[in-house]
Amino acid sequence: MPNRMLAALADDLATGHTSARKLVEECLARIADPAGEGQRAFIHVDKDAALEAADAMDRLRKANAAPSRYAGIPVSIKDLFDIKGQVTRAGSRALEDSPPAEADAPVVARLRAAGFVVIGRTNMTEFAYSGIGINPHYGTPRSTWQRSVGHVPGGSSSGGAVSIADGMAFGALGTDTGGSCRIPAAYNGIVGYKPTQRRVPLDGGVPLSSSLDSFGPLANSVACCATLDAVLAGEPVSPIQLRPLKGMRLAVPTTMALDELDDDVARTFDRVLQTLSKAGALVERIEVPEFLDVGAMNTKGGFAAAESYAWHRYLIASKGNIYDPRVYVRIMRGEAITAADYIDLLTARRSLIARIAVRLAPYDALVMPTTANTPPRIADLADDKAFATANLRSLRNCTLINMIDGCAISLPAHREGEVPVGFMVAAAGGSDRRVFELAAAMEGVIRV
Repeated sequence: MPNRMLAALADDLATGHTSARKLVEECLARIADPAGEGQRAFIHVDKDAALEAADAMDRLRKANAAPSRYAGIPVSIKDLFDIKGQVTRAGSRALEDSPPAEADAPVVARLRAAGFVVIGRTNMTEFAYSGIGINPHYGTPRSTWQRSVGHVPGGSSSGGAVSIADGMAFGALGTDTGGSCRIPAAYNGIVGYKPTQRRVPLDGGVPLSSSLDSFGPLANSVACCATLDAVLAGEPVSPIQLRPLKGMRLAVPTTMALDELDDDVARTFDRVLQTLSKAGALVERIEVPEFLDVGAMNTKGGFAAAESYAWHRYLIASKGNIYDPRVYVRIMRGEAITAADYIDLLTARRSLIARIAVRLAPYDALVMPTTANTPPRIADLADDKAFATANLRSLRNCTLINMIDGCAISLPAHREGEVPVGFMVAAAGGSDRRVFELAAAMEGVIRV
């Protein structure tokens, strides 16, 4: 397998050590491997178009006309994004008879404009409504952890994470409403990023919650995610400078974020904090009472229930019987949310964002476990109560950042052979560059 970092792949393409055609063929072979997860990780593989695009990028590079140094690198696209000429199913059977998209979503168009090759559409939780990643319609790709046992991949960008972890793509386009990039990244030992929402256009994607949705990348390193994030945001791609670990001001929120952690999560998180402290980071445990407001705001289902019900109510009227029952139940909670309830939510969130900004101002970042749990076994979640408990534990910490309109990255923190655990670095909205710089510095030390 070639080096899976985007910068190294770009160098290999520039020097002729590989070609776009070769990269695409290698990824297609991994997707098609009957012993692998490709059949569950992808809902649709665009083999012919990917090979054609790869050949085009090779010709452009030969003519010194490649649109970027990353031209020809295969990426996967979550099934809820529009791709011209394809049906956008959002991991559901309810949209199968929808007309093909007339245009690429802006984020897909930006990836194509940079020369990235779209290799296929990845599986996901139906309509992105779960942090677990189980899909009864298209199958559930298994996490990299103890694959023969079968652990959940994390959701909702489940197939995207597995496509990266298994070398079926080198970058993945996902979404994050309450952790849907970061949770599957944590469960598969890769990097996932949730940008400040306003930086990346949300057009051309099936919404879950217009207030909380963010479109972000999954990849093999912080630098890879930063590259893809810049492309998605329409910003120049520039190298990420590592911030010195010494003097880094890191706050560990003791309110909610450290409650009921699995032993492996707690042990790994404490080890990482000790490593960072020894390197000179200033780690301070602080109370963040504002986080308690999030639970109250979500009592009736919050923004996700209200806004998803508004989008789904007509589709549910005609096709609700073919929805995943676990998704259907969560969407239908929104039916009972009144206009007054929703306005109260908007008001409460504005207050929360303002108060959190003051709380976080003295620090470079918040750090916490990405999820309270390690990836559960698929077989253990057949019971709806067990599923609901695991889902809430998966989502809890990540959701805090979406609610405060922040940005955050999940880094793999476990050592070789250990169960995957994510380490989240987060900050207030607009701090994206700083988060990348902090995470890039941590990345090289936290798994030693």
